[in-house]
Amino acid sequence: MNFLESIQMAGKTLLSNKLRSALTMLGIVIGNASVIAMIGIGEGGQKYVNKQLESLGPNVLFVLPGNRETQRISFEVPKTLVLQDAEAIASQVPTVVGVAPELNRRQVVVYRNRNTDVNIIGTTPSFLSVRDFETAKGRFFSEVDIKGSNQVVVLGGDLAEKLFGNNNAIGQQLRVGNTSFQVIGTLITKGSSVGADYDDAALIPITTSANRLVGKNSPYGIALDYLVAAARDSESVDAAEFQITNLLRLRHKINGEDDFTIRSQKDALQTVGQITSALTIMLAAIAGISLFVGGIGIMNIMLVSVTERTQEIGLRKAIGATEQDILLQFIIEAVIVSAAGGLVGTAVGISGILLVGALTPLEAALSPTAITMAVGVSGGIGLFFGVVPARRAAKLDPIVALRSA
Repeated sequence: MNFLESIQMAGKTLLSNKLRSALTMLGIVIGNASVIAMIGIGEGGQKYVNKQLESLGPNVLFVLPGNRETQRISFEVPKTLVLQDAEAIASQVPTVVGVAPELNRRQVVVYRNRNTDVNIIGTTPSFLSVRDFETAKGRFFSEVDIKGSNQVVVLGGDLAEKLFGNNNAIGQQLRVGNTSFQVIGTLITKGSSVGADYDDAALIPITTSANRLVGKNSPYGIALDYLVAAARDSESVDAAEFQITNLLRLRHKINGEDDFTIRSQKDALQTVGQITSALTIMLAAIAGISLFVGGIGIMNIMLVSVTERTQEIGLRKAIGATEQDILLQFIIEAVIVSAAGGLVGTAVGISGILLVGALTPLEAALSPTAITMAVGVSGGIGLFFGVVPARRAAKLDPIVALRSA
């Protein structure tokens, strides 16, 4: 028999037992679909997070109080970064074009019979330019409001709709905790970004936040949760980080380890990339177990097939079929089952990725490498696990086979 005849005979044998062939393929289908879907969803998740980080701007630096060690072991935010530090960075660092300090607290906001628990953000007028926001209605608070600790508030788009519906919020009075505030503006809706949802937040002057809500909890001024510095351009980020570090070390009189941490978008992207890559590999490895189980299923079914087809094997060997012919046919059958299962599993996996992309914020990420590897591995599994039953069939003695049949 030539190779083509072996393929034709293997195909006819598999088609004569459609249900068994389909069930044999099932493990490979599930394995392939799982591997492709997990890798695709992992890459889609990575793209989504990267997109969220990129929305912060390529020239943004976050300065946080405390070094990485104190942030890791402490439940409270260290009070090592104050408003005067932000003002010094804005005025003394030439590569920085804007600084937006933030002082955040959760508070209940009440308007008439409506109330909601939101994040109250104390900040400065530079927030708009640094965080790339615009007012939808009204105005943002000014330096006059900062100096006077005025009780004015700017609402995120979602919060304004939640409290006022379609009514005009400008000029209305609402209560934050026990303090009354006048609404002077609302922000455009941008969506959440890396866990920070400014659409459902209220922004007030940072001095008002310190005097009315939080209190001055640092002997050196108003302690900040963090500040955001915008470098002149993406090429100036490294220089800005270096200059900010030197300035803060001088201001804080540091001789040893820093009492602050500076993080850039590049650092965040690198960290997220490492985490999502590790998770993707872990998920793919777990899904790959299904491929291994599917291979064992192929071997089991093929071993059963050898027992059932003992008479056929004996007749073929009695009329001149060699061990190589029998070996080749059974290996071909195993490879066809696994390859067909791989193709069906690939289609199912791609469909799953597209469905996730359509129903969730994650992007549909199809990895040609993952698809090629999954199909290749499934074919290799059929070849690997098909060798044992194929060798068993090829070694059958024709006389014994005919007698046992």
